[in-house]
Amino acid sequence: MATSSDYNFTILDETEDWLVVDKPAPLQIHPSKPSDAGLTLWDGIRELLAYELANGGQVSIINRLDRETSGVVLIAKTGPAARRLGKAMMRRQMDKTYLAVVAGWPEWEETTVTAPILRQGDVMDSRIWVKQRVDERGVPCESHFQVLERHENRHGQFSLVECAPHTGRMHQLRVHLAHLGHYVVGDKIYGPSEDCYLEFIETGWTPKLEAQLHLTRQALHSHRLILDDGQGRQEWAAPLPVALGTFLSSGRP
Repeated sequence: MATSSDYNFTILDETEDWLVVDKPAPLQIHPSKPSDAGLTLWDGIRELLAYELANGGQVSIINRLDRETSGVVLIAKTGPAARRLGKAMMRRQMDKTYLAVVAGWPEWEETTVTAPILRQGDVMDSRIWVKQRVDERGVPCESHFQVLERHENRHGQFSLVECAPHTGRMHQLRVHLAHLGHYVVGDKIYGPSEDCYLEFIETGWTPKLEAQLHLTRQALHSHRLILDDGQGRQEWAAPLPVALGTFLSSGRP
């Protein structure tokens, strides 16, 4: 049975070797500065596995998600499990599927994008250090997209899209969707304007940002993770968060 901790993540599966959770947004994966201590998924998992850690266990987060991306996260509980799962990740023996709420109704039902990506600041002035962009000088990457649903609400037309990254570049799905002209709703960097990100950093969430972005988080969700490394196939899935489904149908988060 799924359970939740005070950190608001939900346990999807647990064995002696691993723990699988559904991480909500905007819960951060790891501390990035001293003030993050005690507030991240890593802290919550360490609290949950205190007994195992006291008896030689460890916490190794295998697939990392952005703070504003929700969904399936796989955590190794032992050294051997961490090595096995880490190798499976490097050998591409893990398939990931995401769900995204995007702006507009794509003219395609399915499409594959093979556009290379690099850090924007490497080829032009960029006000946002982490921002990536499609550029022929970038690293090759591939994403597959399929439209699952089309909705029209008080804010306009939106679609629920299944996303399968065949490579693992930074912000790959968000960059490729924006490149197609259908950015992820709520995306402060690749959405309607990168000014949204800079304004959010300076002022926090405001009515102006709500009017532009509609959602306080980017509407990207790690829906399914499949492990198939020759030692038994495993599959885990986390349903689309209620707030994203509600937004699609009514325009309200």
